[in-house]
Amino acid sequence: MTTIRLPVTQLHPGARGVVAEIKVAHENRGRLMEMGLLVGTPIELVRFAPLGDPLEIKVRGYHLTLRRHEAEQIWVSAES
Repeated sequence: MTTIRLPVTQLHPGARGVVAEIKVAHENRGRLMEMGLLVGTPIELVRFAPLGDPLEIKVRGYHLTLRRHEAEQIWVSAES
C-alpha cells in the first residue's frame, strides 16, 4: 500500500486518515486544536452535506462538522 497526502475533502465517506498538516490560519487553528484536531490524530470522513458543505468527520470518538473551506486546509495521510 502507498501512503498519500490529500485534503480531507478528497476522502470518500468511510475513508480514514491521519492528520498530517493543518494549514488553517493561525487565528482559527487554536479552535480546531481545542476540539482535538491535532497533527497525528486519526480521523474518519463520515459524510458530506447534500450540497457538499459542511462535512462531518469522526475524531477522538465524536463527530465534528467543518465548513468545506476549513476542511480543504486540513491534510491527511491516507492509504491508497
